[in-house]
Amino acid sequence: MINLPAPISDYFEADRTDGEAMANCFTNTAVVKDEGQTHEGREAIRAWRREASTKYNYVSEPQTVTQDGDRTVITSRLTGNFPGSPVDLRFFFRLDGNKIAELEIKP
Repeated sequence: MINLPAPISDYFEADRTDGEAMANCFTNTAVVKDEGQTHEGREAIRAWRREASTKYNYVSEPQTVTQDGDRTVITSRLTGNFPGSPVDLRFFFRLDGNKIAELEIKP
């Protein structure tokens, strides 16, 4: 198990079980960029998570953690019922205190 900052650890834990709790890991004005789309604000992030969970069942297992300037980069292995599974994705987190202000997900 790798040592993650608390807001990021909370994000991955909530993503396994509860989309509502996952959305609460973000600031009210947070931005998520994933699959060529930008989701701004906690309500849009909640809808993004809800849509992803209805289309796919997956498990995300963080593998490594590094720093890129002010962003924490997590490489995570996603395994599930989606095309190309399993896949390693990079999660670029920018934190604001104990919340996530920005998340960009890249292959």
